[in-house]
Amino acid sequence: MNSNDLPRSSPEAQGVDPAGISTFLDRLEPASDIEMHSLMIIRHGDVVAEGWWSPYAEERVHLLYSLSKSFTSTAAAFAIAEGLLDLDATMLSYFPEFDSEITDPHSRSMLIRHLAAMASGHLEETVERAFALDPVEPVRGFLLIPPDREPGSVFAYNQPCTYALAAIIQRLTDQTLTAYLRPRLLDPLGIGEVGWQQYPNGRDIGYSGLHATTDAIARLGLLYLQRGVWNGQRLLSEEWVAQATRVQVETETPNQPNPDWRQGYGFQFWMSRHGYRGDGAYGQFCVVLPETGRGDRHHRRDREHAGHPRLGMDPSGARHDGHNARTVAGR
Repeated sequence: MNSNDLPRSSPEAQGVDPAGISTFLDRLEPASDIEMHSLMIIRHGDVVAEGWWSPYAEERVHLLYSLSKSFTSTAAAFAIAEGLLDLDATMLSYFPEFDSEITDPHSRSMLIRHLAAMASGHLEETVERAFALDPVEPVRGFLLIPPDREPGSVFAYNQPCTYALAAIIQRLTDQTLTAYLRPRLLDPLGIGEVGWQQYPNGRDIGYSGLHATTDAIARLGLLYLQRGVWNGQRLLSEEWVAQATRVQVETETPNQPNPDWRQGYGFQFWMSRHGYRGDGAYGQFCVVLPETGRGDRHHRRDREHAGHPRLGMDPSGARHDGHNARTVAGR
């Protein structure tokens, strides 16, 4: 085992029934609308199950889509701790050059906490309008779209909220999100290669576009599960973790059949019936279950697919690489 590896354990040693994991995989295998790419399950800080479905592999970085937002949220946590960013400052205060042309009172009153909570006051996604209004500086385009309601009063999943938050952090630090997070989060957690899509050149987009391994997602989730502490060192304030992972705005909608979309939204984390999650398109999940001390991280793609290799549960702790899917139980 590399000294940087997360510890491994058998499921039984951590109070996890391996039959439950097998049942979970049995349920996935015949599902024609789910294509698994990878899975890691951690309890009490130990990996108790993991696997990759060919052609995906342990060291291969993966597009996280909107799960990228949870990393942007973490960058905001560091900027707040360093006195650079204020949750109760207006978005416009960080772009004073636009002050004279932003006249709508709701646009002027959007706070950083509203951006972090997807509570800008808009009732729908505005990303296409924002980028069309100002392709050179989409933050200005976003500010030019008056919110429909008072900021903070209503939820709408709106990419420019996270884009603007990311742009502000990068303006304040004079670094990309990736560079800013490297000594504060990525290196301390032992996260290796990552890459982030940029627009314009030199600005990580924040709301999507991060490429990282399943292991990187696992480490982020474990950091939050441990309330911001990693290897005995506090990286995030306990107050931030509590705020980011509790309801900041309600997401109840009458036409949403899935109850896990109706549990509320934190600071770039979704609340769930059980725990909370970072969530990206096509099933990129970081599910944290504080009540059980467990975190589940997996990549999948929701489309027709069949013939998944299975994670084996070997109580001896043997390592398997059959069918190009790495299988670990109790290493």
